[in-house]
Amino acid sequence: MAGKFFFIDTTRCTACRGCQTACKQYKKHGVTKTKQYGTYQNPPDLDGNTFRLVRFMEHPAKTNSMVWYFFTEACRHCLKPPCKKKADQILKDAIIVKDYGAVLYTKKTKDLEKSFKAIKQACPWSIPTWSKEEDQIVKCNMCYDRVEAGLPTACSKACPTGALNFGEEAEMKKLANEHLKAAKKKFGGKGEILDLEDVRALYLIIDEQMKYRPVA
Repeated sequence: MAGKFFFIDTTRCTACRGCQTACKQYKKHGVTKTKQYGTYQNPPDLDGNTFRLVRFMEHPAKTNSMVWYFFTEACRHCLKPPCKKKADQILKDAIIVKDYGAVLYTKKTKDLEKSFKAIKQACPWSIPTWSKEEDQIVKCNMCYDRVEAGLPTACSKACPTGALNFGEEAEMKKLANEHLKAAKKKFGGKGEILDLEDVRALYLIIDEQMKYRPVA
């Protein structure tokens, strides 16, 4: 099976959270109890019940009082996963990679609780979380059961604007290049694809990276 990729065009994201909800519903995850802390983003971060999260980042703007940057956050399924490299030093094959690229945390990760912090720190985006309900390390699993049945991921199927896309590597990279060209024309030459050679989730942004995600 050829490699699978995501392509996310942040300029098309309206923060409807369809992807976030679809992921939760498909995996039959519960809700995370939260409180109002000054943003529409909910919950505050990825957790054992939330494998995909739409981040709401608010910044001052020149023409309006503020501008929103929406960013659908989840595992990037790295081509060379640093989390797996770290985990393999402790317990071989607790984290595996499917032939089409899905990075999966197996039930063996329950034996990595003492090493969880080191594995989380190995991820450039701090994606892995510890699930008390499942008693193991968890994150997006690329809907591997759907993919292996020839179906798209739940999140990409739910996106109404074409912001979140999923498919074969060549198809997604072609789409990314087309959207990048259109974005540069629309936004005065601004636009880039993040981490093109490193991950299977390609993000198109039109401003500094730090504006889309909280500073660690």
